[in-house]
Amino acid sequence: METATARHGSPDANDSLIHRGTNQSGMRDHNERLVLSLVRQHGSLAKSDIARMTGLSAQTVSVIMRELEEEGLLVRQAPLRGKIGQPSIPMALNPEGAFFIGLKIGRRSAELVLIDFLGHVRSMLQHSYRYPAPRETVEFVTSGMKKMRGELKPEQDKRIAGLGIAMPFELWNWADTAGAPRDVMDEWRHRDIKADIQAQCDFPVYLQNDATSACGAELVFGQAGGARDFVYFYIGAFAGGGIVLNGRLFGGPTGNAGALGSMPVPGPDGKPTQLIDVASIAMLEKALNDRGVEASHLWTSPEDWGEIGGELDDWIASAARALAYAIVAASSVIDFEAAVIDGWMPKAVRRRLVDAVVAAIAAIDGEGLKLPAVREGTVGIHARALGGASLPLSERFLIGSTTISRSA
Repeated sequence: METATARHGSPDANDSLIHRGTNQSGMRDHNERLVLSLVRQHGSLAKSDIARMTGLSAQTVSVIMRELEEEGLLVRQAPLRGKIGQPSIPMALNPEGAFFIGLKIGRRSAELVLIDFLGHVRSMLQHSYRYPAPRETVEFVTSGMKKMRGELKPEQDKRIAGLGIAMPFELWNWADTAGAPRDVMDEWRHRDIKADIQAQCDFPVYLQNDATSACGAELVFGQAGGARDFVYFYIGAFAGGGIVLNGRLFGGPTGNAGALGSMPVPGPDGKPTQLIDVASIAMLEKALNDRGVEASHLWTSPEDWGEIGGELDDWIASAARALAYAIVAASSVIDFEAAVIDGWMPKAVRRRLVDAVVAAIAAIDGEGLKLPAVREGTVGIHARALGGASLPLSERFLIGSTTISRSA
């Protein structure tokens, strides 16, 4: 077998094994995923670039690229001239190569999104509610998919490669916090939502924790800034998160790795509590309701909350302190390059929250630790729905899939 080391010498220390191909027979699927992953990461690449990055022979790369082009997954770009020899022809992902549907089931709203192969949103539908009910959710998906698919051309519809569901695992346990009737929430315990939706689809359906899915969206569609190991926090109705290790979404054997909402942090009284009980937007909603302020706009207008007042200042301060402790604690386990914070909130609020977290970390004793850079997420309010859509994309076309397909 021709190896990368034999052809190019010792690989660079920063060149992950995830980017190495193999010319061994039987590895066509792996190599195709590798090529698609690299082209997605770099925007466009020539055959010579891919051969250099992967250690694959020029002949192997040529065969792979030709087949991916014939399958409609790659398209040729304008030739690059000016060098000696034949002009180089970069290849890029074909937006029409595949389509994916993402479903977010949240505590206050559901979203259905259709994206193309580049991750561009082609269609999005949203349904707000006081609490999620299984039957109502399935009806939303049924009507939503009919509408979305009806807007596609037949050849586009045939290229839908899968649907990913992003939802909290064991949703029924949140009945009291979500203010929902316990009997309605208990329906989730006995309902296999993945099977219900799969029965309507002629393509595979995947399921993952909602915050982990949002982390996947940041990994696949976001601007990770080169970080291959980062801890991710998504602040929605409840706080949660995910973990990326060596450029791969890490869900663990049950899909519950990165359950950051359950991480112990100091509470307002100094006693330990969970991150979810401090940093969740539901806590801001409660503070507003206690003052007699109707707060439904937190869920229906995530891009503009308007003037909220002191409750927002207090929430940012307490949430930032809790997130700072969570980041420092996580850093004592994994040497993360970055801590990413995103959420269902206006960009200006997210910026304030991140700035407050940076200030709060500076007040914590981090001796003996190399603390990560704290930065804003780049996907935004729709990260969970886009993360759902990223599940079939990653599972079928990219390297390093860790999709957990399980019932909730």
